[in-house]
Amino acid sequence: MKTLLRGGMVVSMDPALGDLPRDDVLIEGSRIAAVAPEIAAADAEIVDATGKIVLPGFVDTHRHTWQTAFRGLGADWTFDQYRAAAHGTLKPHYRPEDVYLGNLLGRLEALNSGVTTLLDWFHCALHPENADAAIAGLRDAPGHSIFCYGADGPDIAPEIRRVRKLLPGEDLALGLRGPVVSTMDETAADVALARELGLPVSVHVHGTGGWRGGDRPIAGMRERGLLDERTTVVHGNGLSDDQLAMLADAGSSVSVSPDVELKMGFEPPITGRALAAGIRPTLSVDDCLSAGGDLFGAMRTALAADRGLTTRTVLECATVNGARACGRDTGSLTPGKDADLVLLDAEDLSVFPVCDPVGTIVSAGHPGLVDSVWVAGKAVKRDGRLLDVDLPPLRARLLESRARIAAAAGVSWVPQEADVTR
Repeated sequence: MKTLLRGGMVVSMDPALGDLPRDDVLIEGSRIAAVAPEIAAADAEIVDATGKIVLPGFVDTHRHTWQTAFRGLGADWTFDQYRAAAHGTLKPHYRPEDVYLGNLLGRLEALNSGVTTLLDWFHCALHPENADAAIAGLRDAPGHSIFCYGADGPDIAPEIRRVRKLLPGEDLALGLRGPVVSTMDETAADVALARELGLPVSVHVHGTGGWRGGDRPIAGMRERGLLDERTTVVHGNGLSDDQLAMLADAGSSVSVSPDVELKMGFEPPITGRALAAGIRPTLSVDDCLSAGGDLFGAMRTALAADRGLTTRTVLECATVNGARACGRDTGSLTPGKDADLVLLDAEDLSVFPVCDPVGTIVSAGHPGLVDSVWVAGKAVKRDGRLLDVDLPPLRARLLESRARIAAAAGVSWVPQEADVTR
C-alpha cells in the first residue's frame, strides 16, 4: 500500500530535511518512504496536499482520559477543588462501562485533533475491571495508545503483572504512586517492578514541601538509583535547578501541562528551565475537566508562559520530544520512521495566508484545521471526518454515563442532557 501526499507545505521536524514550501511525502506500508519534490509513484494513491501543511502527528505524554464525560467542568477549579471533585466525589461511582466510554471518546477526540500517540495516565483503578475497560477503550480507537497504569494499594505487583500479560511492553507503562503519596521505599519497590517487567515509569511531581518522601523528591529518587532514560516526571513545577540537572543527567524527560498548571495555581511551567538544564521537555493536556483536549492550546500556552521559547522549540515538545519519551519511532517526517502524519488546512481563514508554517501552527493552530490524519500509514481521518467511527450512539452512551455518575454522586452541577441524534 502506497500513499503519495503531493504538493504540501512540509514541516518535517527533521533538521536534515528542514521545512519545504512545496514537496511530496511518500508512504509505503506503515513507513515514510521519501520526502522530496515531485516523487514519481504511479502505483500510489494520490492525495492532493496543495494548500495543506504536512507535519508529524502530535504526542501527548500525559492525559487522564477516563474523565472525558465531565469535560470543562473544572475550568474554574484550583488543584484542591479538582482533587476533591474528580477523585473524591465522582471517581468512586465509576463503573467499567463509564471508564470504557471516557477512554474511547477521549482517545477519539485526541485523534481528531492530530494526536497520533497518547499516554493515558489511568488512576481510576478502583478494581481490575476498570483497568480492563480502560484498555478496551484505548484499543477500540485508532492511534498509538500507551496505558500508564496508576494502580493503587499496598501491593500493586500482582495487578501490574496481570495487565503486563495483556499488553506488549511498548503499550504499557507504570504510573508511580510516589513520592507525592507514598514513601521512597514504596517508590523504589514500584520502580524495581517496572524494571523487572521492562516498563517505563511516569510520576507526578509538583510544588515543594509536604512530601512523604521529603521536600527534594528527585534528589531522593536519584540517591536510590531510581532515575533513568525511561523515567518521565509529570509537571515538575517548583523543582530546584539542581534537581532538573539530575533528571537531565539520567536522560529522563518531563511532561509539561501548561494550561492545567497555570489554571490550578501550580508554580510556572518549567519548559524553559528544563531546556536550560539539558532536558527535552514534552507537552500534555492532563485533564479535559480543566483544559481543552488538543495540543494546539498547550503549545500556545507554553509559548505565552515563557517568551524565552521559540515556536519551533515548542513544536518539538509536541512531536519529536514526545515521541522520544514514549519510545516511539515517530515525531518527524524522516524516511524510515512510522508514518504518523497530519494535514492541516492552510487555507482556513483563521490562518490564511500562511507566512511561517511553524509559527502558524503554534500561535494560531486549532483542531478545526485538522483535515486528515494517518497512523502507521493508515488513514484514520480524511476531509475533516474520522473514518469508521459511528459517533452519535457513542455520544448518547457517554451522556447516559455522565448522568448516572452524577446521580450516584449526588451532584447537581452537571448540565442537562443534549440532543445527540444529529
